[in-house]
Amino acid sequence: MTAPSGGGEKRGEGRARETDRAPHGALGTHQGAFGPTEWGLVALVASIWGSSFLFIAIGIEGLRPGLVAFLRILLGALTLAVLPKARAPVPRAAWREIAVLGVVWMAVPFVLFPIAEQWVATSVAGMINGAMPVVAAVVVAITTRRPPGRTQAIGIGVGFAGIVCISLPEVVGADASPLGVALIIVAVVCYAIGATVAAPLQQRYGTLPVVLRGQLVALAVSVPGAIWSVGDSTFTAASLVAMVPLGVLGSGVAFVAMVSLVGRVGADRGSIGIYFVPVVALGLGVFVNGETAVPIAVAGCGLVIAGAWLASRSRTPA
Repeated sequence: MTAPSGGGEKRGEGRARETDRAPHGALGTHQGAFGPTEWGLVALVASIWGSSFLFIAIGIEGLRPGLVAFLRILLGALTLAVLPKARAPVPRAAWREIAVLGVVWMAVPFVLFPIAEQWVATSVAGMINGAMPVVAAVVVAITTRRPPGRTQAIGIGVGFAGIVCISLPEVVGADASPLGVALIIVAVVCYAIGATVAAPLQQRYGTLPVVLRGQLVALAVSVPGAIWSVGDSTFTAASLVAMVPLGVLGSGVAFVAMVSLVGRVGADRGSIGIYFVPVVALGLGVFVNGETAVPIAVAGCGLVIAGAWLASRSRTPA
């Protein structure tokens, strides 16, 4: 008998590498551990969205929630519209999914969060928002019929425990009406579903065209609420200025980074960028405002980092 050559093994290895690079829908195209690109996107998302709750709080001091949502979407869309790549054509068949993305991931949550923050403290909103990776893991498991690997599941759980520890000192005794909490939970579920929809869209059509068209859909949906809100709004300088970073960075740059991230690593693993949002907020409070971080919050930061690192490891084969 002739000894088998190594060609079959090499071809098998080649097919395995090709499969690892092939699009996996909500599971992402990159199944390996996070590299510099992925961690860079996580850092960009966290650094921008870490201040978003503050800008929302400033905005609703003068502007009604419907107008806040409309202005941040408008500014985000204008930011991307100046980029030629964002205006690249997208097949008509993709518009149905893009419409779902614009409504579920942008229009609805952008309205719900400002409404909820009228009755819920920012710290409570931030802690509930930190549950998004948990919800995203459940949504991805349902839609792909592939639950997260053990390492990813442990990492997501440890990270959320860190979120609770960071938020606990501020949450105790904070205002939180049941209605406001319910609205934030709905918004978080919308974010998780949106991330799951965004991943395969990004793989097929690119980040910039998908985000811009999603914003255009969200903008159209937000027009009635904006018109309704104009009469009851007070156009103060602080509220209007807060819309600039909230729109240009929060709704423009950060969404581009987030869509790129979930397209690469999947909606479940990409969502761990949300875990670092309260870490950034805590750091800003300490180093900018001179606040004091209690030990449990510092421990929570350690849990977030550990959980994110575990969740970022190579995806365990099904």
